[in-house]
Amino acid sequence: MKRLELSDIQNIYEYEKVREEVRRRIIDLKRRRRVQVGEHLSFVFENRETALFQIQEMCRVERIVDDAKVQQEVDIYNDLIPGENELSATLMIEIEDKSQIQAILDRLMGIDSGEHVWVQVGKEYAIPGQFEAGRSDEERGKISAVHFVRFAFPAEAIKAFREQDVYLVVDHPGEKGRTRIPDAVKASLLEDLVS
Repeated sequence: MKRLELSDIQNIYEYEKVREEVRRRIIDLKRRRRVQVGEHLSFVFENRETALFQIQEMCRVERIVDDAKVQQEVDIYNDLIPGENELSATLMIEIEDKSQIQAILDRLMGIDSGEHVWVQVGKEYAIPGQFEAGRSDEERGKISAVHFVRFAFPAEAIKAFREQDVYLVVDHPGEKGRTRIPDAVKASLLEDLVS
């Protein structure tokens, strides 16, 4: 998938003119790319459009107008865009009961170790999640409620992705779940895998 460039970013004044329309479109897009697994885990699969929106919003909120600073945002958010034969997602640990936040986060420590989250394609392919480093520190007992994860697919798994049921699986002592990726979401993700 093509990376974003500085020239893709509208200045904050031009963006403000189209913001409501863009927001509605991206909210709808993210709704169609969200997969809930278990009670507290929600995955939103990212692409070029979602990354562009986040850059535009960051520049708007922070009033970033200097090209060098905008480029820094582009560089940061380009990491959300899946590479060739990849899917990229933001994993959000969603906890509604504020009194339970710390207990649930503690229970999910280690979820980003690379062995607890995968995409299951048919019976043959288990594509492990590769998490961005630095989001949790088990020694200090700290875990982020937001994680970035990639799934790198071998070519034969992409072929199977087209033809078989696909599941997002979490198998962690603190949270287990297996959710079939709906056909509409699967079709959208397949576009990411082949672009």
